[in-house]
Amino acid sequence: MSPRVVDPAARRQAVAEAVFRVVVRDGVEQASLRNVAVEAGLAIGSVRHYFDTHDDMIVFAVEALIHSIDERVFAHVAAMGDRTDPRRPGERVLGEVLPLDERRRDEAVLWLAFATAARTRPSLLPHAERLYDGLRRLCLRAVTVMAEAGTISASLDLALEAERLASLLNGLTVDGVLHPDRMTPELTVSLLRRHLDSLR
Repeated sequence: MSPRVVDPAARRQAVAEAVFRVVVRDGVEQASLRNVAVEAGLAIGSVRHYFDTHDDMIVFAVEALIHSIDERVFAHVAAMGDRTDPRRPGERVLGEVLPLDERRRDEAVLWLAFATAARTRPSLLPHAERLYDGLRRLCLRAVTVMAEAGTISASLDLALEAERLASLLNGLTVDGVLHPDRMTPELTVSLLRRHLDSLR
């Protein structure tokens, strides 16, 4: 029998997904090489084959998370040019970064866990900064498109409004993760919509 060929990219992605499951369930502190190997159904040596250190594995997982969110969000960005109702496409795009269903809630948990861990783990800091800056770029794009379409006031300071919107999204995300029974998806969407309406 010939040896089974392992796709390195697929194996690294499988490890990243195991990291996600461990972090969502147990926190970053529990995402050791050993625990992740068990979660992925692999020998720890197999994980070490692809990641030299624990930090390498966590950094790769953060990058995989960023890539996954970016891919999905930017697939919706083109729809923001819809002039029939530009506020609604903007609302849908911004909703992609809020914990409105299980997948997005898990991503929000991961974002919050990794961002918090970056405070004491220098290797994670550049990636946490990318998440921080990426949200602000997305918010600036949203308010710019809505201003160009005339669905929010043209006299607004768009850079300042992007910061304000990013802060709102951050707060909604933290509340949705920590108090999901109180900051429900319905309330979250209602607050986002009310904020966008207030910019008219």
